[in-house]
Amino acid sequence: MSHDRLYLWSFLGVGWIVQVIAFYWAGESVLSLISGLLGICSVVLCSQGNIWTFFFGFGQIGTYMYLCWQQRLYGEIGINTFYFLSQFYGIYIWHTRRSAAGSSSLPTRSLSIPTAGILAMLTLMLSALCGWGLSYTDDSQPYLDAFTTIPAIVAQVLMVLAYREHWFVWLIIDILYIALWVRAGDWCMSMQYTFWCINAIYGFIRWSKVSTALDTSLSKRKR
Repeated sequence: MSHDRLYLWSFLGVGWIVQVIAFYWAGESVLSLISGLLGICSVVLCSQGNIWTFFFGFGQIGTYMYLCWQQRLYGEIGINTFYFLSQFYGIYIWHTRRSAAGSSSLPTRSLSIPTAGILAMLTLMLSALCGWGLSYTDDSQPYLDAFTTIPAIVAQVLMVLAYREHWFVWLIIDILYIALWVRAGDWCMSMQYTFWCINAIYGFIRWSKVSTALDTSLSKRKR
C-alpha cells in the first residue's frame, strides 16, 4: 500500500471513530455526526488532490449550513453558500488543469511573497469590517464568525485555483473554528476541525511535493 493510501485510510478511520465517540459522549445530533464524517472525507480527499473532494463537499456543506442556522451563525451560512457554488467551479478547474497537463495528478502553484502579503492585509481589514457589521445583528459570535468567514473565502478561492498557500490559511481558520464550536458546545464539529488542522499540515506537505513541471509545461503551451 502506498504512503498516500495508508494516510488516506488511516486518517479516515481514526477521524470517523473520534466523530462517533464525540457523538455518543456529548449527545450531539445525528446531523452533526453526518456533517463531521462528510467533512473529514472531503478534506482528506483534497489533500490527495482528488476531485471527489467536491462531491463529498456538497453533502458536508448542506448539513453544516443547517447546523449554523440553529446556532445563529449567519456569517457561516453566507460563506457556506459561497462554498456550495464554488464546488461546481472547482470541479471544472481541477478537471481542466489535469486534462491540460495530461496527468492524473493536480498541477499546483504558489503565490509570490508580495501578492501573499497584500492578500493577507486585505483579508484582515475585511474581516474586521465584517465583524463590526455582524455585531449589529443577533449573531452569537460576530467577530469570531467574521474572522472565520472572510479568510475562508480567500482560502476556498486559492484551493479551487490550486495554490498551495490555501493550506496555511485553512490551518489558521480551523483553529478559530475549534474555538467557535467549543463555545457553541458542539463537540462533533470541534473534533472535525481538530482533524482538519492535522490534514492542513499534511496537505501542504503533499501538495509541495507534487512536481511543478506539469504547471510550467501547461504555461508554455498557453503562450
